[in-house]
Amino acid sequence: MTAPQPKPWIMDIAPYVPGKSATDDGRTVAKLSSNENPLGTSDAARAAFLRHAGELERYPDASATVLREALAAAHGLDASRIIYGTGSDEVLHLAAGAFAGPGDEIIFVRYGFAVYEIATRRVGATPIIAPDKDYATDVDAILSCVTDKTRVVFVANPNNPTGTYTPRHEIARLHAALPSDVLLVLDHAYAEYLTPDEDDGGMVLAQNAPNVLVTRTFSKIYGLAAERVGWGYAAPAIIDAMHRIRAPFSFSIAAQDAAVAAIADTDFVEKSRAHNTQWLGWFADEIAKLGNAGLRAVPSKANFQLVLFEGRVTAEQAYGALMQHGYIVRWLPGQGLGNGLRITIGTEDQCRGVIAALRAITGADA
Repeated sequence: MTAPQPKPWIMDIAPYVPGKSATDDGRTVAKLSSNENPLGTSDAARAAFLRHAGELERYPDASATVLREALAAAHGLDASRIIYGTGSDEVLHLAAGAFAGPGDEIIFVRYGFAVYEIATRRVGATPIIAPDKDYATDVDAILSCVTDKTRVVFVANPNNPTGTYTPRHEIARLHAALPSDVLLVLDHAYAEYLTPDEDDGGMVLAQNAPNVLVTRTFSKIYGLAAERVGWGYAAPAIIDAMHRIRAPFSFSIAAQDAAVAAIADTDFVEKSRAHNTQWLGWFADEIAKLGNAGLRAVPSKANFQLVLFEGRVTAEQAYGALMQHGYIVRWLPGQGLGNGLRITIGTEDQCRGVIAALRAITGADA
């Protein structure tokens, strides 16, 4: 008797592996594996969420009208051109699903976000991986990969899992050189951690160009990772196509109102950005002091630091040892980063604790 057989491209997908939240032996440790906000969630957002505890039987507004209007007001956008989803992950999947399929190609960079390859293979398209430039996005390498089969290009800026940043002029150059029938998707999951002068111009491109989609999330600086609220902005024709395959109800009433409150609480966002700027800089400086032990920090503009292990202690060894010291970080051999650990910038105590642990692990204190 035969059984239903999945499409061959589905079986080529390596399932997404999230950051661990507990040790194998169940010990309570600091979770620095998923780039969550160490300051938690805005009190205003939390209160907005709790106000809806008595409405669990109700479907949310399938149009997310209140959220779209709040986003439009905050960013100076057209609310009708905003799409929303279960985290920005769903929006990324919608982009691949609406504009690519079997026989098409989707380009993303080496050491890019794992969801890009999953979204590509899910629709039967072929992933094309552009070489990096010392762990950063290489615009020329991406352009060299473009063929008449290219339908979508994914670029995260800042990039995950490396934290690297592509400046505005390079994003503009990439867009200008792409064929007009190729959708450029700029993943801005960590954009709120940038200063105003580091704006890569992506949202302006999305406002004015017919082939640019910008995606955003409430999971990072807003501290709403549990509620999975994401959104995107693009030309009307792009949004119309994506809406046709979007799930009808992406997130709850409580999640939507928490997101609206989070937008309004600019003090919390600024405090989160300032904390990250201070401790990311401190953390990178401390890793530089461990250079003699073979550690190197890849320049980051996100809320995490990719640390490369190029000496006697391997990343795998450090991953296990850090867990014993009480810190779960992210080791990513499945993404070609077997020599690195992605470490979320946590609280002051957590940052200091990780550095102290790394000194002990590498023997720098000996």
